[in-house]
Amino acid sequence: MDALKAIINHISKFVDLTDEEIKAYTSIARITKVRKKQFIVQPGFVCKYKSYIFEGVLRSYLIDTGGQDHTILIGIEDWWISDYASFIFQEPATLFVEALEDSILVQIDHNAEQQLLREYPKFEHFLRISWERGLAYSQKRVLTNLSKSAEARYDDFLERYPKIVQRVPQYVIASYLGISRELLSKIRHGKVHKNRKTSHEVLK
Repeated sequence: MDALKAIINHISKFVDLTDEEIKAYTSIARITKVRKKQFIVQPGFVCKYKSYIFEGVLRSYLIDTGGQDHTILIGIEDWWISDYASFIFQEPATLFVEALEDSILVQIDHNAEQQLLREYPKFEHFLRISWERGLAYSQKRVLTNLSKSAEARYDDFLERYPKIVQRVPQYVIASYLGISRELLSKIRHGKVHKNRKTSHEVLK
């Protein structure tokens, strides 16, 4: 499957598109290849594109005044990523968006999308569904970070995103969970030790 077909399949999960609508959408999309460690958004520059991930892994993150980075989102195939405040309001970005693997993106220009939304209301319906789901996801994450222990947050992450765990560095996971690398290492070490002990007991 090529990248443009993939993004149309993604949108079609939420709305039915006519041939005319498909043609209009693909006409404003551009395919971009990025290398591992390459930035597609940086603070201080207006984010002109939002990106659908066809292949690869990216993350968005903030660096605070103390030099600590805080991962906002980790995105894999069939996900979107951007600095959304910068993209929506066309103001300077506050986030970095970095490729963690060589990646292929389908990018949508802000101005072109606004014109598309005026001409084809069905895409507004798609965006509303996307924003609602994104808002619900963000709320769940905030509540999880406030109410659960570091180990419980890590367990949730393992259960929800097993493919991500296998593809991103541990420091990124620690940053996403809001814990130190050292604490994450202790949690992982404890689980390995516990699993080995359980396996040994089963073999007895």
